[in-house]
Amino acid sequence: MRTPSPAAPTAVVGGRLAAVGRFCFRHRRWVLGLWAVVLVVGVLIGGRVFEGSVAGASSASAEADRGGAVVAAADPAKGTVTAVVDGRPVDDPQVRAAVERATAEIAALPGVSSALDAYGTGPAPAALRSADGTASLVTVRMADTASTAQTDAVTQRLAALNGAGGAQVTVGGDLVLQQEVKKQTEKDTRFGELVTLPLTLIVMVLVFGGLAAAALPAIGAVASVGGALLAMFGFSRIMDIDTSVLPIATVLGLGLSIDYALLMVNRFREERGHGADIAAAVERTAATAGRTVAFSGLTVAVALSGLFVFTSPVLGAVAAAGVSVVVIAVAAALTLIPALLGFAGARIKAPAAPVADEGFFSRTVRRVRKRAVLVTLASVALLLAAGAPFLHAEMRSSGAAVLPASSAGRQVAETIDQRFPQASAAPITVVVEGGAPVAQAYADEVVAKLPGVSGVRAVSPVGDAVSTIDVLVPGDPQGGQAKRVVEELRADRGGLTTYVTGGAASVVDFQDELLSRGPWALGLVAAGTLVLLFLMTGSVVMPVKALLMNLLSLGASLGALTLVFQDGWFSGLLGFSPTGGLETFIPVLVFAFAFGLSMDYEVFLLARIRELTLRGHDCVRAVELGVQRSGRIITSAALLMVIVFAGFALGDMLMVKQMGIALAVAVAVDATLVRCLLVPAAMSLFGEFNWWAPAPLRRLHRRFGLSEHVDLPEIGSADVPAPGPVVPAAESGAVPEIGAAVVPAPRPADGEAAARDGLVGSAQPA
Repeated sequence: MRTPSPAAPTAVVGGRLAAVGRFCFRHRRWVLGLWAVVLVVGVLIGGRVFEGSVAGASSASAEADRGGAVVAAADPAKGTVTAVVDGRPVDDPQVRAAVERATAEIAALPGVSSALDAYGTGPAPAALRSADGTASLVTVRMADTASTAQTDAVTQRLAALNGAGGAQVTVGGDLVLQQEVKKQTEKDTRFGELVTLPLTLIVMVLVFGGLAAAALPAIGAVASVGGALLAMFGFSRIMDIDTSVLPIATVLGLGLSIDYALLMVNRFREERGHGADIAAAVERTAATAGRTVAFSGLTVAVALSGLFVFTSPVLGAVAAAGVSVVVIAVAAALTLIPALLGFAGARIKAPAAPVADEGFFSRTVRRVRKRAVLVTLASVALLLAAGAPFLHAEMRSSGAAVLPASSAGRQVAETIDQRFPQASAAPITVVVEGGAPVAQAYADEVVAKLPGVSGVRAVSPVGDAVSTIDVLVPGDPQGGQAKRVVEELRADRGGLTTYVTGGAASVVDFQDELLSRGPWALGLVAAGTLVLLFLMTGSVVMPVKALLMNLLSLGASLGALTLVFQDGWFSGLLGFSPTGGLETFIPVLVFAFAFGLSMDYEVFLLARIRELTLRGHDCVRAVELGVQRSGRIITSAALLMVIVFAGFALGDMLMVKQMGIALAVAVAVDATLVRCLLVPAAMSLFGEFNWWAPAPLRRLHRRFGLSEHVDLPEIGSADVPAPGPVVPAAESGAVPEIGAAVVPAPRPADGEAAARDGLVGSAQPA
C-alpha cells in the first residue's frame, strides 16, 4: 500500500461547500450530536408515520373517489369487519348457536353500527350463505366514530369463533385489510433495511479495503432514514400520506444516502493518498465530491418534481416525500460525513495506487469504438426489445392482492369473490344522488340496457338521498369490457347526478389523468434535465442524447416489470401471484425515480469526459479516460443501489416488490449496457459534434454555465508556489494545492499528466 506523503500546511479552500466541510469538521461533535438527535427522534416519532398513513388515499378530482366520498358522507358506517365461517355445514346446530351468540354479543359492543349473519330471513342473510351450504359470513359494520380499539375488539370476538363446532374462521373485511396493509408495509420496510445494510457494508468493505471507510456510508444511511421518517411524519400532519409511499421513499433515501456517502469517502481516501492531512482532505472532499452530491441531488429532485403535476394523492405524496428525502440525503453527505471523517479519518486507508489510465474500462471503450455503429445499433435494438413487453401492459387496482397470500384479509376477500357472489363487490358501482325509486328507474331504463352489462344486481339506498347500483360485467372486472361500460355509464347519466365507481372506474380515472397530465409532467422533467445538462456541458447535443438514452433504459425496466408482474415470469421464485397487470401508479413512479437515478450516473460520466476535453484531449481520448476513471466508482455505486432495491423487492407487499425489481433492473441496465457500451459508442460516432451549441447558447453558457467539479492542481506541481501564509482562495470554489498559498488556475501543458488518476486537475465524482 502506498504511504501518504507527509502532510503540509494547506491553503484554505474557497467556496461555500468547502466552508461547510470545514465547519462540520471543526464542530464535528456538535454535528454528530445533532444527527444523533435526528435519528432518535426520527425512530421514536417518525416511526409513527405508519400509524397515521392512509391505505388508499383518495383524490378530490377523480370521479370514482368523489363517488366514494358521497357514499361515505351519507353512510354512518366507517367500514366492515367480516368473518368467513367454513368447514362445517351452515345449519350445523353447534355452528349456528356459536355464530348467533357471537353476532348478538358483537351487536351490543360500542362502536358497532350493525352485525349480520346468515341465519336471519330475507335477501341479505341469504347472500351470506355459500351456494354449497358449507360456509357463511358474519358481517359487522363499524360506526364512523368507532376507534381502532373497538374495531380490534370486534375482530378478536369473531376470531374466537374459530373451532366452534369444528368450523374454521378467518377474519377480514376492509378495516382489517387497511390495518394489514400498514403492518405489512412497515414490516417490509424494516426487513429491507435489515437485509440491505449488512450486505452493502460487506460490499463497501471490499470496495474500500477496510471497515472504517465502509462503516461511514452505512452510518450516514441510517441517520438519513431517521431524518426521512421524521420528514414524512411532518407531511402526514398536513396531507394524506398513502401507506405505499413510505417504503418507496425509504428505499430512495437509503440508496441515495449510501451512494452519496460512497462518493465522499472515496474522494477523501484519494486526497489522503495525495498527502493531505485529515482537515485538508475533508475540506477538499467537500468542495469537490460535495459539489457532485449537490448536483446529483438537484437532478433527482428535478425528476421527482414532475410528479407534482398529477392530482393523484399518491403521486403528490411521493413527490413531496421523495424531494424531502433527497434533501436529507444530500444534507447528510455534506454535513454528517465530514464530521464522521473527522473522527475516523486516521483509520481510513489511502488507496494503494492512483487510478490507472489503462484498465478494463478503457479497453472496453477501445473495442466499442472499433465497432461503434454495430454496438450502437445492437444496444438500441436490445433496449427496444427489452421494453417492447410494456406495450401490452395492463393497469390494475390490485386491492387485497397487494398483500401476500398468507394474509387473512386477502384470504377473506378472495373467498367472498369465489364463493359468495352476491356479497362480493360489484365490478362497477353507480352512486346516484337520489332515492331508491329514482335509482331503480335509472337502473332499469338505462343501465341494464347498455352493451356489455350482464345485469344489475341490486339497488341499495344509502341514507335518504343517495343510492347505489351494482352493475355486473362478464369477464375480467378491470378488463377492457368493464372499462368500456364505465365510459358508457359516464356518457349516459339519465339526467341524474351520478358517480361511476369501482376498480375499473378507478383505473379509467388514473389512465385519463395520465393522458391529460402525463405530457406536462414529462415536459417538465425533460426541460429541467436538458437545462441542467446544458449548463453543465455547454452542449445541446449531449443533453438530448442523454435524454434519449435514459428513455431507452427506462423502457427496458418497464418491459421487465411487465414480464415479471403481469406475465408471471419468475413469480414462483419471487414469491407472488400475478394479478394480470401492474399497479396503476407504479410505472409513473418507476419513470420518475429511475430517470433521476439514471441521470445521476449520466452526470458523473459526462462531467468527467467534458473536463478531459477542456484539458486538451480529443473526444476519443476523453471518452476513453473518462469511462476508465469513473467506471469503477459508478459500477460500485450501482451495485450498492441494486442491493438496496433488491433487498426491498424481497418483501411481501406487491407494490414494494414491483418498485424494487423495476429500479434494480433500471440501475443495472444503465450502469452496464448504457454507460459501458451505448454512451461510448454514440460519443465516438458524434466526435467533436458532441459539444456543439449555437453561438447564442455558447455565450449564454459562458456567462451562466455550471461546473459540477472543481479544478485541483497537481500535488507537487511546479505551477504551485512554495508554501506561504494561509490565504483564502477565491469564492469561485477552486481548491488550492496542499501546502500552497493562493493557487493560480493551473493549465498544464500535458493535460493527461495533469489529470492523472482522476484527481489531479479534476474533482472526480467519487
